[in-house]
Amino acid sequence: MRQTILHLEASKIREVANAGLGRDDVLAFWFGESDEVTPDFIRQAAIDSLAKGETFYAHNLGLPELREAIAAYASKLHPRVDAGRIAVTSGGVNALMLAVQALVDAGDEVVAVTPVWPNLTAQPAILGATVRCVSLVPRNGEWTLDLDALRAAVTSRTKLLIINAPNNPTGWTLTREEQQAILDHCRATGTWILADEVYERLYFEPTPNGCAPSFLDISTPEDRLVVAHSFSKSFLMTGWRLGWLVLPPSLMDGMGKLIEYNTSCASVFTQRAGIEALKRTDEVTPRVVAHLKQCRDTLVPLLQGVPGVKVAPAKGGMYAFFQLEGFSDSLEVAKRLVAEAGLGLAPGNAFAPEAQGWLRWCFASKDPQRLVQGVERLRGWLLSSRT
Repeated sequence: MRQTILHLEASKIREVANAGLGRDDVLAFWFGESDEVTPDFIRQAAIDSLAKGETFYAHNLGLPELREAIAAYASKLHPRVDAGRIAVTSGGVNALMLAVQALVDAGDEVVAVTPVWPNLTAQPAILGATVRCVSLVPRNGEWTLDLDALRAAVTSRTKLLIINAPNNPTGWTLTREEQQAILDHCRATGTWILADEVYERLYFEPTPNGCAPSFLDISTPEDRLVVAHSFSKSFLMTGWRLGWLVLPPSLMDGMGKLIEYNTSCASVFTQRAGIEALKRTDEVTPRVVAHLKQCRDTLVPLLQGVPGVKVAPAKGGMYAFFQLEGFSDSLEVAKRLVAEAGLGLAPGNAFAPEAQGWLRWCFASKDPQRLVQGVERLRGWLLSSRT
């Protein structure tokens, strides 16, 4: 096996979750998904498709009906997006990996804004790229971007900039001014941008279009920009593995080939479910966002009342990312919380070395009372561990 693969770091989130497997008494908030099942009408669309015998291969780039539906959906939120720029993928993870495969050669330089979901830095490394990280800066529990540092890191040698906003795990979100500055800079350096915008609808600030600022709002179809999306978060479809990419026209033929050599296509019955989700998005996503805001506004004030915790309300996403003073090893703390308090959180150093001492709490809980119980367990554990 290649040395790069052998040296890949195993998921610290999975390591913590594995420590709690088989324990019914653990309140689990470690994974980035809601505990609410996919709406029944979305599930029924997949059932109907299977009943019709739609069990065969589809077009590499996705069913034409789904690509049209995605384009119409995107065009309601942003300037018009043509269906010819949409590639359907087998999940958001697959979308991101395909984008990296399309753009990065071994030896290329890639810059990523961190802390970030670890797949985003691992994917270019798997392909043999050199990954440089530019860290967000924490101030009073809130993470912010040092734009000058990012511009200094992205040069004409930088093949790709990877940026996730709204951000997992911090909840940080780009401002429109920051986006414009980054796009202008990357145009000048000739650098591609891979924008992971899977959390764009999970945004709690008031906006005219009901989503976070997107690079699609300020770019042209010919820009060196690839935007990744997923049905997972906004439509409660994490296990379905369905996503999409918005690409420049110049990449579409090559992307079809890449999908052929990776997965051939997304399953038809899953795509039918996606079509139904988009038809009835107004029944799903606004409710999901309103509930997540309720969960955030339940959890964060409670955490702020725990001595030794620093946390700020996330503008977007589904996570509270908080610093736990007096504890330097996030992984050790997360494992102890599982073993000693029955509380499952993700360790901050799973997302970047600079997030050591932080913990991520996914607040996408169907019952907000579980969040209250979780804070009580955290508070009790801290009292016992410090006495």
